[in-house]
Amino acid sequence: MAEQVGDPKAFSGLIERLMEMLPARLRRGAAVVPVVRLSGVIGAVTPLRPGMSLAGVAKTLERAFATKNAKAVALLINSPGGSPVQSRQIYLRIRQLAAEKKLPVLVFVEDVAASGGYMIACAADEIICDASSILGSIGVMSGSFGFVGIMDKLGIERRLYRSGEQKAILDPFLPESPDDVERLKAIQREIHEGFIELVKESRGARLKGQEKTLFSGEYWAGHKSVELGLADAIGDLHSTLRGRFGEDVVTPLISAPRNWFGRLQPGVLELFGRPAGLAEEIISVLEARALWARYGL
Repeated sequence: MAEQVGDPKAFSGLIERLMEMLPARLRRGAAVVPVVRLSGVIGAVTPLRPGMSLAGVAKTLERAFATKNAKAVALLINSPGGSPVQSRQIYLRIRQLAAEKKLPVLVFVEDVAASGGYMIACAADEIICDASSILGSIGVMSGSFGFVGIMDKLGIERRLYRSGEQKAILDPFLPESPDDVERLKAIQREIHEGFIELVKESRGARLKGQEKTLFSGEYWAGHKSVELGLADAIGDLHSTLRGRFGEDVVTPLISAPRNWFGRLQPGVLELFGRPAGLAEEIISVLEARALWARYGL
């Protein structure tokens, strides 16, 4: 028997068929958990080669938290750290968006979430990692080189003109001053204390280890990280989300916005209108590689 016009059953069937034609994330009742990947060294690797920054990830985070029917936001983190300022700014933006949209945040650690990478991970309501993931390194580090000896051997004279007694602190071409080193260490202690407070506020009573161990700059693999309260569980993104939101959970990967020509929006290099030179690229690669290498990666 043909369906009658105005028949409620016919109308309901039509709606169901139309719903099946929609993308899964737009279907009525479908659980959606948008996924954002936060990967790489944080902050400028060199002045002309930017790493992960708030400016670079803000739009992507905003798109993720604005996803229709979202039940939570998942962050995939793989970072050895970098700039404490950019790390904290990304952390704060995630927490602001989570509060505005009233959405829980789940972090899934891939190879490493260390130093600034772990600071960003602390923006989550839960941190889930692999058994072989590396977490921690809650500390502050800076490094430089000294060229005084080689300059003497090459007969190179350093000429430096300054206004301000402390303007040339830790100049790599001048002999190291104990007073200058102590000033740097005082700044590092202040930044470290802020990092510690952030972790305590985020993890709270879940932290199980002694403070002198947790905040020593040491890092651990997955199971030990869970034992110390730096992470909540061992798991992976797809299994965890299916277990919590059902087998039909939709997990769209939210990528960075692109321009009209399909390219990623320009970074610092493109804004300067030229690619980095060979020397800049080599320094950039070596510095980034050194950060990853600290964790055996």
